[in-house]
Amino acid sequence: MLTPMVTLNGDRLTVEQVQAVVRGETAGISREAHERMQRSRAVVERLAAGDDPVYGVNTGVGLLADVRVAHSELEQLQRNVVRSHAAGVGAPLPKEVVRAMMLIRANVLAVGCSGIRPLIAERLCALLNRGVTPVVPSKGSVGASGDLAPLAHMALVLMGEGRAEVDGRVLAGADALRHAKLEPVVFASKEGLSLINGTQAMLAIGCLELLACETLCEIADVACAMALDALRGTPRAFDPRIHEARPHRGQLRSAENLRRLLEDSEIRQSHIACRRVQDAYSLRCAPQVHGAVRDTLAEARRVFEIELNSVTDNPLVFGEEIISGGNFHGEPLAFHLDFLAVSMAALSGISERRVDRLVNPALNEDLPAFLAEHPGLQSGFMMVQVTAAALVAENRVLAHPASVGSITTSGNKEDFVSMGMTSALKLRDVVANTRAVLAIEMITAARALDCLRPLKSSPAIEAVRESLRSPAPEWRDDQPFSDQIQAVCDWIQVR
Repeated sequence: MLTPMVTLNGDRLTVEQVQAVVRGETAGISREAHERMQRSRAVVERLAAGDDPVYGVNTGVGLLADVRVAHSELEQLQRNVVRSHAAGVGAPLPKEVVRAMMLIRANVLAVGCSGIRPLIAERLCALLNRGVTPVVPSKGSVGASGDLAPLAHMALVLMGEGRAEVDGRVLAGADALRHAKLEPVVFASKEGLSLINGTQAMLAIGCLELLACETLCEIADVACAMALDALRGTPRAFDPRIHEARPHRGQLRSAENLRRLLEDSEIRQSHIACRRVQDAYSLRCAPQVHGAVRDTLAEARRVFEIELNSVTDNPLVFGEEIISGGNFHGEPLAFHLDFLAVSMAALSGISERRVDRLVNPALNEDLPAFLAEHPGLQSGFMMVQVTAAALVAENRVLAHPASVGSITTSGNKEDFVSMGMTSALKLRDVVANTRAVLAIEMITAARALDCLRPLKSSPAIEAVRESLRSPAPEWRDDQPFSDQIQAVCDWIQVR
C-alpha cells in the first residue's frame, strides 16, 4: 500500500495541502489520530448504552433534541439524520470543492473529539484516493449547525446512497462504491451527526478561492505596472521611503513589486524630465489599495488555517465527558468570506479605472483613441472596457455581505445563523469576475505598450508580454475578444 502524500493528524493541515489533494494527491490518517478516535469512540459507546440523554446519540436533533430514541433505533436515527438533511438544491459543487470538503472533514474527525470510529475518516480518504466524488448540490446551507445539507449529501455516498462521480460518470452511490471496491458503511451512534455538523463546505470554497485571490494580487501588480508605463506614469510614488512611513505589510510588498517591475524601462527614461507631478489614484495609490487587499487575504488565511484544524461538530468528547456547544457556527468564516469578496471588488474596481485611462482619449495624451489604429473605422478596445465595467458593477452587488443576513431556522432553535455558504458561493463569482477584469487590463495594457514602439518597457514587463502573446496575440484589427479574455483568464489561473 502506498504511503499517503498528505497524512491527517488533525492539527497541521494547510491550505496548500488541501489544494494538493484536490489535484490528486492521496490522503490518509495518522496512527496517533487513529488511536485518539478509538478512545473517543469508546466514550460514545458507553454513553449510548446508558440511560442519560446525550444529544444526537440517543436523542433527536435540532428542536427535537428533547425526544429520546430507543437503543434499538440508534443506527436508524443516524441514517435518518443523514437522509433528512440531504435537502440541497441547485447546480452541483465543482469536483475540486467536494474533494476539499471531504479532506477537511476527515481531518476534523482525526482530531479525536467527534466520537466516531476511525473507519469513517479512513473511508473518506479511501473515496478521495479512489476518485469517488459525491455529487453535492451547491445551495441549502445557512451555515448554522455548519453546512448540514452539503455534508449530508457527502455522507449519503458513504452509506451507499446518493450519487457520485467516478471517471467522469455520475453513478448511484452504491454503484460508485462497488466501482471503488468499497462496502457501504452502516453508521453507528453519533456518526451520521458527526459527518454533517461542520463548516467544511464553506471552508473548502474559502481555501480554494483564497489561493486564487493570492494569485490575483500578484497579477494586479503586474497589470498595474504595465498600465502605468503605457500611460507614461511615474514610479516615484513607489519610493520605499513613502511606504516605510506607513508600513502596512501588504502595501510594502506591492510597492516593492511595482518598483521591481518598472526598473530599467526605456519608456520611463523617455519622459524622465516631464513636468507631470502626480498620476491618478488608480496608478499612484495602487500599493495602498493592492496592499490592503493583500492584508485582508493574509488575515483570511490565518482564520482558514485555524479552521482547517478545528473540531466543528457537536456534541464533542473530552476525556470521559461529552459536551454540547456551537463550534459548528460559521460566523468566523462567513465574515472573512465576505471580506474577501469586498477586497476583490476593490481590486477589480481599481483595475477597471486603469483600463479606462488606457482607452479613453480624454484621459491620456500619447495613445490613440481606444487603442485603435484607425479610430472610427475601428472600435479597438472600446468594448473590453465596457465588459470590465459590467463585471465591476456585478461585483459591487455580490460584495454585499451575506453574513449580516441571518434567517431563523429549525423551529427557532437555530435563531441566529451565519449564512457563510452564501458568502462562499458569492465569492466564487466575484473571484471569477475579478480574474476577467485583470485579464482585460493585461490585454489592453499590452496593446497600449505596442502603441509606444519602438520604445520598450522594463525587462520584467517585456518578459510578461512575451508570455502573454500565446493566449493574447498582438492586436491587428477589430476582432471578437471573448475567447482571448478567457484564454488570458486560463493563463492567470496556472500562474
